[in-house]
Amino acid sequence: MGLKFKKPVKALLAGVIMLSLMIGVFPISEKKVEAASASDAVINLSTKHQEIKGFGGMNHPSWAGDLTAGQRETAFGNNTNQLGFSVLRIFIDSDSRNWYKEVPTAKAAIAKGAIVFATPWNPPSNLVETFNHNGDTKAKRLRHDKYAEYAAHINNFVTYMKNNGVNLYAVSMANEPDYGHDWTWWNASEIVTFLKYYAGSINCRLIAPESFSYNKNIMDPVLNDSKALSNVDIVGTHLYGTPYKNFAWPLFQQKGAGKQLWMTEVYYPNSDQNSADRWPEALGVSEHIHNAMVNNLQTYVWWYIRRSYSPMKEDGTISKRGYCMAQYSKFVRPGYKRVMATEKPNQGVYVSAYTGDGKAVIVAVNKSASAISQKFTVNGQNIGTVDRYRTASNENLAKTSNLALTDNGFWAYLPANSVSTFVCTLKSSSVNTNTTALANGWYCIKNPASGKYLQVTGNKGAAGQNVEAGAKSSALGQKWYFRKLDNGYCTLSSALGDYMLDVSGAGTSDNTNIGIYHAYSGDAQQFKLKTTSKAGQFGIMTKVTNDKSGLHLRVTDNTNVVQNAYWEGTNQVWQFEPTN
Repeated sequence: MGLKFKKPVKALLAGVIMLSLMIGVFPISEKKVEAASASDAVINLSTKHQEIKGFGGMNHPSWAGDLTAGQRETAFGNNTNQLGFSVLRIFIDSDSRNWYKEVPTAKAAIAKGAIVFATPWNPPSNLVETFNHNGDTKAKRLRHDKYAEYAAHINNFVTYMKNNGVNLYAVSMANEPDYGHDWTWWNASEIVTFLKYYAGSINCRLIAPESFSYNKNIMDPVLNDSKALSNVDIVGTHLYGTPYKNFAWPLFQQKGAGKQLWMTEVYYPNSDQNSADRWPEALGVSEHIHNAMVNNLQTYVWWYIRRSYSPMKEDGTISKRGYCMAQYSKFVRPGYKRVMATEKPNQGVYVSAYTGDGKAVIVAVNKSASAISQKFTVNGQNIGTVDRYRTASNENLAKTSNLALTDNGFWAYLPANSVSTFVCTLKSSSVNTNTTALANGWYCIKNPASGKYLQVTGNKGAAGQNVEAGAKSSALGQKWYFRKLDNGYCTLSSALGDYMLDVSGAGTSDNTNIGIYHAYSGDAQQFKLKTTSKAGQFGIMTKVTNDKSGLHLRVTDNTNVVQNAYWEGTNQVWQFEPTN
């Protein structure tokens, strides 16, 4: 295979250990008497861990061809027969003449609410030199006197994409710096030097260093250098050939406060031709995701989205591996938090749990050859209903019968070699019922009395830019992504880039201005919807005032938006209109 595919040695490293294939036959109905008993899987919603940023994959038009419009819908939509992906990875070509190839799918993903990040494999050729790397005299590296120019190259890509309607969530400094056989090598010292002295000029969140196999030897020096770490927003890694025992990273938990930890590329357990539908081999993907999540990773990003070994096959249909990913991606949505769960209640059974949007989501993988009748107990909040979705040898995300509740829990039949997702609605939820009346998604926000829409002044994405109300238009500055948080509040992200609606300076007084600022989801960027006397209309209350004040359209000019004490005045009421 050539450069367009992973090298055979990589596939061998990634698939050193293969589990035996075991095919189980199971009845469809719930029959505890036919299954082995198991210890309870206890879910504690009060003990929260990492925030989940999402699940997704790589689109690489130069190497594998672009996704079609229909395939983009399948990948990033979240309806029936869609994967629900919320993360897209794209390629920073060393030749800027090829950057246009990344735009169409990136725009489509963002329109569906996904985040997009980009990774370079090589710097431009004029910034590269050859050197002797363990006997390889043709190995490549970035010239040490060209670090500033390389940072500018990355910045130019960020600007190009923004000018073409794509606001990147993050960029990486390098793809697999410890696997430079086909691209550019970086050692730990070079990584630290670039991060300390040059990365601060990059105008986007920065991912470093995307090791090939979670190689802590090149990543620990970054954590141990406070100046280098200060210029890093996300620490990325790949998981090729990484044993589960090495998924934990205690040093990151100790020193990575405020940083995100992402898994940015993998295929598992192999990239064999037409392997995407092998069963029960495909179930290993669900187990692999489980181990990534319970070890505090916040994303899970497959290599090519569409390939014969990928979530989507070349004909655009979802594969068994894709359905096993979708057991997570469709239900564990961005912003959800992983919560404490009994991770292995029975031999071969792996459980993780998450909460958000007034729900508890439990994913149970049964890798054993025997069916299990599993008891799940939920602590911390009362559950109402439980819907179940299951993938097995003869099922693909099949929605099965609603489960009966017993003592704030339920029994569920886990067929041999299957993965089940349980979506539990929460009664007595701390999530405000008014906020949950809206689904996460893109909206235009209208003040009915004036007929004007919440917009960013000048349609300009910049920290501190003012927010006002204006006549309806198609401008990005009038589009807001509404996302519910698990504390009952929501955030409103601007389509102009990595900015959120923000109470200026986190002020609590009347007439504090409303603007946009770099997204960090702090109290100044959290809001709660308050129902009004008219259905479908809300006050937008600010967390910084403990919900006493809300967004207020100033009557003096009927344009500027500020924070003021709330009394449900007509200039304080807003309605959300879904948009693309």
